[in-house]
Amino acid sequence: MSNDNREPTHSSPQPAGLLKNSWFRWGLTAIFILAVYFVYVEIQTRLGEKALHATGLQLISLDDALQQAQAENKDVLVDVSAIWCPTCRRLDKDIFSNSDVKAAMQANYVFTRLEYESEGTAEFMKRHGVSGFPTLLILDNQGNKIRKLKLTFDPQGFIAQL
Repeated sequence: MSNDNREPTHSSPQPAGLLKNSWFRWGLTAIFILAVYFVYVEIQTRLGEKALHATGLQLISLDDALQQAQAENKDVLVDVSAIWCPTCRRLDKDIFSNSDVKAAMQANYVFTRLEYESEGTAEFMKRHGVSGFPTLLILDNQGNKIRKLKLTFDPQGFIAQL
């Protein structure tokens, strides 16, 4: 029997066109993954904006909150959040939208929310040891940290911490 019809057993280099084709496919895959990521972040941001708006809380800057706290002799409740953060959104829905929680907050604190992407938040986070979202801090009316609150989604448990 003759072996004339068999393929050669040595490997030959791939043609340049296949290499380009695989890089092209890799590039398309990378673009697709990035597109999915950015769409996901945009959706999370829109949901976060909706949840934040539904709380009905007045949002003021940290500086304004400190000035108001001094005038009213109150402490400041700081919510360090990211608008795209699902856990932050749950906190907005379960805690900050609750009328009992809002009443307890308004009686004793001036509320402010620091968004991760906002100017000055990174410096605040570094100064106060904040490393994740959401983080809830109580500051005195001079801006000194009194304590960090435990994350809870139980309105009565949250009020008890206040």
